[in-house]
Amino acid sequence: MKTVESEIKYLKLLSKQYPSISKASTEIINLEAILNLPKGTEHFISDIHGEYESFVHVLKNGSGVIKRKIEEVFSSTMRDNEKKALATLIYYPEQKLDLIIKEEENIDDFYRINIYRLIELCKYASSKYTRSKVRKLLPNDFKYIIEELLHENIDGEHKKNYYKSIVETIIQIDRAKEFIIAISKVIQKLVVDRLHIIGDIYDRGPRPDIVMDTLMDYHCVDIQWGNHDILWMGAASGSKACIANALRISARYANLDIIEDIYGINLLPLATFAMEVYKDDPCNCFIPKISDQDVSTKEKSLIAKMHKAISVIQFKLEGEIINRRPEFDMKHRLLLNNINYEDKTINLKGKDYKLKDSNFPTIDKNNPYKFTKEEEIVMDKIVSCFKNSEKLQKHVSFLFSKGSIYLTANSNLLIHGCIPLNKDYDFMSMKLQGSEYRGKALMDKMESLSREGYFFEEKSIQKQYGMDMMWYLWNGKCSSLFGKDDMTTFERYFIGEKETHKENKNPYFKQREDEDMCEKIFKEFNLDSKDAHIINGHVPVESKNGESPIKANGKILAIDGGFSRAYQEKTGIAGYTLIYNSYSLQLVSHDPFTCAEEAIVNESDILSTTEIVEHKAKRKTVRDTDAGKKLEEEVKDLKLLLMAYKKGIIKEI
Repeated sequence: MKTVESEIKYLKLLSKQYPSISKASTEIINLEAILNLPKGTEHFISDIHGEYESFVHVLKNGSGVIKRKIEEVFSSTMRDNEKKALATLIYYPEQKLDLIIKEEENIDDFYRINIYRLIELCKYASSKYTRSKVRKLLPNDFKYIIEELLHENIDGEHKKNYYKSIVETIIQIDRAKEFIIAISKVIQKLVVDRLHIIGDIYDRGPRPDIVMDTLMDYHCVDIQWGNHDILWMGAASGSKACIANALRISARYANLDIIEDIYGINLLPLATFAMEVYKDDPCNCFIPKISDQDVSTKEKSLIAKMHKAISVIQFKLEGEIINRRPEFDMKHRLLLNNINYEDKTINLKGKDYKLKDSNFPTIDKNNPYKFTKEEEIVMDKIVSCFKNSEKLQKHVSFLFSKGSIYLTANSNLLIHGCIPLNKDYDFMSMKLQGSEYRGKALMDKMESLSREGYFFEEKSIQKQYGMDMMWYLWNGKCSSLFGKDDMTTFERYFIGEKETHKENKNPYFKQREDEDMCEKIFKEFNLDSKDAHIINGHVPVESKNGESPIKANGKILAIDGGFSRAYQEKTGIAGYTLIYNSYSLQLVSHDPFTCAEEAIVNESDILSTTEIVEHKAKRKTVRDTDAGKKLEEEVKDLKLLLMAYKKGIIKEI
């Protein structure tokens, strides 16, 4: 138990910040008041996979929260079409105003009406926060004005003209457009207190960089790394195996623009090499998966050749890691050793399979993992580009600063993939650097090693091990981000029999349906099972086949519903998101989003359906959150300081 005497050193330091009874008392009153405010709204999104337009729209509308706020404030005073128009204005203020200015005959009236509506909505959205917190979210240009308007009573007799004068002056001096843009963005920030991204920002979709830029500009965000994210993090660190995988996936989905145009990585060495080595090879097994991109036959052929070239390089690079790290237990993935290059077959688990493609001009059958001189030159050039890409390094640095393998937040365990389990309902173990790890400790160790892979000195032992660990997290059986026993990349390219393509999910994905297993996981992560949930992404929920994202009687929420278009045929929807406010936990399912332009012009929104997972009879307050627990500790310390002042143990300044 803390006493004044036992904490005297700390209290003397604290007294420098609160040098008198008056100042310490004021802060206690302030913190106690904050503890009784309603809990802020949390927003959970997973598996974005570069689908930036859908992501940005869901972020702007707060998964329907803004529409609900509009309905609550204006239910009886606005028509439905007016509510839709106001919602669109808040989501896309710049673009919508450009259209309105061209079409509206009396733009001043439009400004006047909507400024009053936006102020009213902003006032309502800000009512659960302290003035100081709201002030931090206000733009510098209009900080004073918005603050004045939010805390004035429009119908109050004393300041009615003052309030009116502010609005009229904004219009008269031609600042209405800028004001509406500013206050719309404030409303977007106020409806969501904290954003959680449950992994997989990268790969498949066209513009993960826009997603990253959006997150870097967001007011409060954390990220739980997905296996596709850790792959790019490893690539930015300089891991050749991670780089090869990232390039292969980008080629597979005809998405090399993100590599070249966005991240400025020169792929000419790879293209030149591929054209020389595979000039007479149609590379039919490596034709990219193209949805609606306008790609010429010639370009498609070049991508296929690059795709094959980097795939073969990848298998060689992975072989190096597998041989270097016996603790990864992946010797069975050294498949180049199993190829009969004369018979054009491969032996897997005692059975021979015919290869769909047997042209391997860069593989020495007596030493299949040996690199050709040309392959080494290509990879050295590409590695240099990855490590020197300013934009990529900026994005990956943000993933490290705001991200982690897992997060416990307000009684919820956020993890992209799984908690690695054995079939016997125990935590899977792995030996790393001479010590055995399992459960939470294993995930903590893997995260620590990954950080060393990015931040430690070039050519150090720690950096190399950390980079190898990031590759393992991408596809290893004990990886909580991957959650399968194998990644059958080679088999899917080269073998027709689908039996060889199977990737068995970790037992977690069956055992998570068991509430007792959930209890065991909650205990491992020091969570109170009464209020706790596990929130996952990674494995798409097949809604169209009747699969529910709510599992283990509400203890598990699997929110990968298919943001990525590549999965929407499988899921039947275009994503799940989760909203956790002071009253309830709400699961929101989304229909496919067409495009921002249609949303702006036609004032259309994503059609979303909300399901209440849990409803609290008693509203949760800040006191019930992790931040609240920290504030309560601060209050206890301040009360000790107050006692020290009153006893004269510490003198007021």
